[in-house]
Amino acid sequence: MKSPQELAQKLARQWKNATHREALLAGTLEWPVRLPIGLPPPQLLANNWPKVKDHLDLWRAVTEGVVDWERVPYRSTDEPVLLPVAWSLFNADEWARATQSSKVRQEYKCLLTLLSASDLAFHSMLIKNRSIWQYKELPEVMKAVEVAAMLERGCAEGAPLRAVSLAGIDTKFFERNRNLITRLLDLRFEGEASSQSLEVFLGAAQAGDHWLLVADLDGGILPVPLLRARGSDLLNARICAKNLVIVENERCLHLLPRNAPGTVAVLGTGNNLQWLSAAWVERCRVAYWGDIDTWGLTLLHHARSFVPELTPLLMNQAVFERHAPNCAVRESVVASLAPPSRLCAEEITLYKHLLRQERGRLEQEFLLADEVESALAAWCASL
Repeated sequence: MKSPQELAQKLARQWKNATHREALLAGTLEWPVRLPIGLPPPQLLANNWPKVKDHLDLWRAVTEGVVDWERVPYRSTDEPVLLPVAWSLFNADEWARATQSSKVRQEYKCLLTLLSASDLAFHSMLIKNRSIWQYKELPEVMKAVEVAAMLERGCAEGAPLRAVSLAGIDTKFFERNRNLITRLLDLRFEGEASSQSLEVFLGAAQAGDHWLLVADLDGGILPVPLLRARGSDLLNARICAKNLVIVENERCLHLLPRNAPGTVAVLGTGNNLQWLSAAWVERCRVAYWGDIDTWGLTLLHHARSFVPELTPLLMNQAVFERHAPNCAVRESVVASLAPPSRLCAEEITLYKHLLRQERGRLEQEFLLADEVESALAAWCASL
């Protein structure tokens, strides 16, 4: 036989199970929930009636739900004994109170408030992943939910996250709620926020400590062939190069030649492009090479805000058509349905063409080394 306290503890343990918690709050749990209490063993009833009486008194004192009683015959008694056999709970409110846990009741109350003020698409994640919000103040969590529903791709327009003014948030809001907002945006945009980073997805300026890979394609410009540098380091650096190649993805290093006179390459830039305003960059001829997809063309657009006269490399429809049959993949979330403003006419045509493709993304890594070397050589020769 189980006491009310024992069954309350069982309910509190069930609350820790994410699947059970979701069924409870999403309304998919079958009501009433009937918890068997169990009967006193005959020996206990015959030899220790005071203990059985205490058990009965505890169940008579229960106020949540309904305790089901039945008359049960025992050999040691002249008449059947009226005993509690099951505890029935008829809704989620009763269930939460029946746990006798202040922590469970508080979390349940918070979740009801969150769910009532949030989009249905967020509900499952908020219910199942308590750890990302349960130690925050509820108004802060509700504000994060509100902001995540308002944010769109590229909405920061190059400003740092702390400068994004939305729904009355302060400058450290994204810093405090980065993980929660990223998870919520992933639900809206198929995981793009976490795969690209929050800054890249929102089109925000990245922090100066974002490490980039700098490659000496000349062999005599840098003290070593490769080095790591932060965006802020490159902004203040003194690099005596004539040509600069900006490469969106670091994994393309193996495709770059090592015999390009006067040339350095900076790889893994993504949306970390603020360093392009450095004095040494102003003295360089600049080329940009990125993925052929809506995001790559959008990053090309952002790079032109710093270097309007830069030359795009291997980012045209001919390259796409040459490799698309074997290498193009689906772009799960596009940067925007409208081409960015700093694309030229041919790039706008390409952008619109990619939007119409079932597989409209060609990643840099799938190009051939000879093709990349030839494009770089032709660019350098044209200078």
